[in-house]
Amino acid sequence: MKSEEMKKFTSQATDQLIAALNEGRSETLTQYLAAMARFHRYSLGNIMLIASQRRNATQVAGLRTWNKLGRFVRKGEKGIFVLAPIMRRRTEGPDDLELKESTIPAGFRPVYVFDISQTEGQELPSVCSVSGDPREYLERLAAFVNRLAIVLEYSEDIAPALGSSSGGKITLLPGQSPAGEFVTLSHELAHELMHRNEGRSATSKRVRETEAEAVAFVVSQAIGLETISAARNYIQLYDGDASLLTESLEYIHRTANLLLEAIHMEQDPISRIGVGDGQV
Repeated sequence: MKSEEMKKFTSQATDQLIAALNEGRSETLTQYLAAMARFHRYSLGNIMLIASQRRNATQVAGLRTWNKLGRFVRKGEKGIFVLAPIMRRRTEGPDDLELKESTIPAGFRPVYVFDISQTEGQELPSVCSVSGDPREYLERLAAFVNRLAIVLEYSEDIAPALGSSSGGKITLLPGQSPAGEFVTLSHELAHELMHRNEGRSATSKRVRETEAEAVAFVVSQAIGLETISAARNYIQLYDGDASLLTESLEYIHRTANLLLEAIHMEQDPISRIGVGDGQV
């Protein structure tokens, strides 16, 4: 793919993503958000309790919640002990003229939850699934990361996240499909190139995630992966929209073109990157 072809494709791909975002939320995303709403947000103390009993836990819930989601705990599985507050009602009001009822914690009781890996049944809605074969481009992308002096490693400790970028290091969750790994690596590399310098690190998470996912979408589309639904859903999970993406087109196009040049080995984009500074 020549330079002019890359630029034309990048423009067409971002136009396609903008159109998809303008269509609003997909049914899959709506179902996913409804399912995720059933999971509790745990306190730091309970998170530590969960981690000490099942280090690789990613999504935990009680029996009733799993059953409502169409999943059931396998026979013989051991529950994960957490603490649930005991609430009691309290009546209060100014000068007892307007009484209101509220609840306050009066203690804690032990309850047991189970990780998704301990259950079976209906699959939870997936909003970021991709398909296709990245072929030799996954290896080329990893090689480009290495040439940028960015450390690439794999760790289950980042679960349920698929990847993370920490300025000079990218960590990926092991066990992803080749297509999924390519998209995740493209996304995290976009963060490294676009958001690790002083000028742009202060942008909002909404902006950063929209930009990184748009870059990953363009690059993945260019090698034949099916990612439009996943990219659309991911951006909308972070409240990104077509307007925000349009405002960032310059950064997205520039970064996507650099990645395309690197994996197609048409040009060497290293000289145009402030390696180590996260500047494109």
